[in-house]
Amino acid sequence: MGELWIALLKAFELILKRDPEVMQITLRSLRIAATSTCIASLVCIPVGGLIHFYSFPGKRILINIIQTLYSLPTVCVGLLVFVLFSRSGPFGGLGILFTPTAIVIGEVILITPILLGLTLSALSGVNISIRDNALSLGATEFQAIWTVIREARFSVVAAVIMGFGRAISEVGSAIMIGGNIKGFTRVLTTAISLEIQRGELEFALALGIILILLSLVVNIIMNMIQQR
Repeated sequence: MGELWIALLKAFELILKRDPEVMQITLRSLRIAATSTCIASLVCIPVGGLIHFYSFPGKRILINIIQTLYSLPTVCVGLLVFVLFSRSGPFGGLGILFTPTAIVIGEVILITPILLGLTLSALSGVNISIRDNALSLGATEFQAIWTVIREARFSVVAAVIMGFGRAISEVGSAIMIGGNIKGFTRVLTTAISLEIQRGELEFALALGIILILLSLVVNIIMNMIQQR
């Protein structure tokens, strides 16, 4: 117990002194997670609106598939991206495997079902008369959809924050397709895994504390949005 307490104190010391490597890993994690969330949001929110407002064969099946993929295993995402972008894969010529770009692609795939599903749930809670009123006042179909999305904006933002939380805490695919390369693709989760294996408890605890604090901030923001 004494050794653990000492390690915890050293971990806080690393954070308070803003250890360069700790800060570098943290900023890289934030940058990759934020980029993934932005890309997924730009795609999923409009697509979620289209799925919600239009009827087509297999719509219910598609929604069920999206909801099933909420718990998509991260290692499966990593395997998929690895196969696609490995040298023998269809996109191997791009040479992006074991780069931050590959991690972003993996995280976008991982959080897409979450953003789509939660966007659909958010739009389902909006009174259908809002869209009808917008159309009767001369709005185009796109403007009517955008009006409904604005009505559900707090729930949609909560979905985006949830996606960010999922992205920044991901570890399986980041190791497989990022390679955990120091100074290049090493993020909080993969660094914690590595430092534990190396016996560097203080450094791992410091990164773990930062990751928990980031998750706490995400949850606080989400609760504030939901209360509003």
